[in-house]
Amino acid sequence: MDKVHVIKNTVVYYEPGMFGGWPANAGVWSWGNEILVGFHLGYYREYPDTHCVDRDRPITIALARSLDGGETWTVEHNHDINKLNTEEGKPVSGEGINFAHPDFALKVGKSTVSIKNRTFMVSYDRGHTWEGPYNLPQYEGEMTARTDYIVEGPKSCLLFLSQNMKGIDCIHYSDRAFAVRTDDGGLTWEMLGYITDDPARSVMPSTVSLPDGTLVTALRRRRDTLLVSPEEAEKIKAEGGKPPCNQDNWIEIRGSYDRGRTWEFFTRGAVTSTVGHNGNPPAMVALPDGRLVLAYGYRGPVSAIKARISEDGGKTWGDEIILRDDARTHDIGYPRMVVRPDGKLVTIYYYTTKDMPEQHIEATIWQP
Repeated sequence: MDKVHVIKNTVVYYEPGMFGGWPANAGVWSWGNEILVGFHLGYYREYPDTHCVDRDRPITIALARSLDGGETWTVEHNHDINKLNTEEGKPVSGEGINFAHPDFALKVGKSTVSIKNRTFMVSYDRGHTWEGPYNLPQYEGEMTARTDYIVEGPKSCLLFLSQNMKGIDCIHYSDRAFAVRTDDGGLTWEMLGYITDDPARSVMPSTVSLPDGTLVTALRRRRDTLLVSPEEAEKIKAEGGKPPCNQDNWIEIRGSYDRGRTWEFFTRGAVTSTVGHNGNPPAMVALPDGRLVLAYGYRGPVSAIKARISEDGGKTWGDEIILRDDARTHDIGYPRMVVRPDGKLVTIYYYTTKDMPEQHIEATIWQP
């Protein structure tokens, strides 16, 4: 196992009776040692086999900000960003968006449990206020995108999205990831290409750009094999049940040499569940020395927050690193990650422990 130095775990948000979860659904942004992370905030409700959030009560997005590289955090309840839930999207107008603004942030997707919409918001003041929501084009299917983007210039930006598609071998999910680009500040968006070309689910990409221009993305993937006939499965679903199946949940690494138009398979980066708990999305960053770091939640008999390191641009990965494995249940993970100016990593995720049983947000600061 690779040797790392876990410096500390810090509590980003915890409140008895409340549920804090899914940073990967909301996003993370950083400006030096200032870090802003979004997460879903709701009321805690114990369920044995699903997320412990009460879906009969309000669920919003909250933001937590650190000014000292993740050492301490302040929670902000931002009204603007929750307009993604309440307001219709509009076209980008005028001269468009300035993606290269030094205090820029972009947030894609709805802020509730259901993230099925095609809008986004932008901020020019490090997430204190947000503009929008703005519409993305309607592509083939219903959008299921989270926040993953690379700024290429004042008017140029790559977005890595997903949408529901037919023909996906996953009983409850049908996402397929793809890339789009704008060169006019978001007035128009060009569909570049699908990131995967097989029937397994692909969603929640986390993408970095290497110095030579290669794009490397990590994807959440899943393929289901039914244990009953298709007819029986449809009957079970119609009655509100879940057909029995074998799940294959993994993180896949792919690369593009033409800025997102075509993609090739690199490797499987990790297994994220071995007992049917629906896996977990990746968070990937590039270190100043050129190494890539992949972080993810593992949902299994002993659930954990794990990481791996690549020294060859994502084609191969070192042994698993256990950042922590004291989770109370498998309902954890969904990490986001940033690199501090001093080279340390801040990995942010939702978690549950014996002492803090409600799902909440924590961060691990570590030296790779």
